[in-house]
Amino acid sequence: MITHLNGKLIEKNPTTIIVECGGVGYEVKISLTTFSAIGSDESIKIFTQHIVREDAQLLYGFATKEEREMFNHLISVSGIGPNTAMIMLSSLTPEEVAHAIQSDDVKTIQGVKGIGIKTAQRVIIDLKDKMLKMAFSTENVFVQNNTNRFDALTALVSLGFDKKSVEKAIDKISTGEETVEQLIKQALKIL
Repeated sequence: MITHLNGKLIEKNPTTIIVECGGVGYEVKISLTTFSAIGSDESIKIFTQHIVREDAQLLYGFATKEEREMFNHLISVSGIGPNTAMIMLSSLTPEEVAHAIQSDDVKTIQGVKGIGIKTAQRVIIDLKDKMLKMAFSTENVFVQNNTNRFDALTALVSLGFDKKSVEKAIDKISTGEETVEQLIKQALKIL
């Protein structure tokens, strides 16, 4: 079982990264949440979940242990595979998923591409008790300078704005020196 990778970031794409550890390059599938959290630094530590299928061995990577834990909870639900869980974690943060499950918010979960009403209800029924036990930390395992950008992005997405539009708006206004509040206010003017 590969639980984390600590190495050099070779390539970064919205859905995958390549991390070199000890001369071996590992392709790791990531969510958009993790993609946003990864800085441009070469040194990276990413938590992983190793999935073995009869036709492939896949690594899924996460910015935090909590995101990995949420991924594992999601794939334990009948009808949700690793790819659907990654889509879910790309659309919502682990905290938003936990909140939607705890508050029986079927619409939020159903709003994720590929999840219908029955699957959304099954997620809530299967995971409600587990979500009460989950604790989320604000620890960021990446050494980065864009925490204000990430916090502003998370705040605007939690307000209901589309993640891609928010990223475009923040990219237009961000110079790296704004506070979270300034980024949010300026992005709201564009959105």
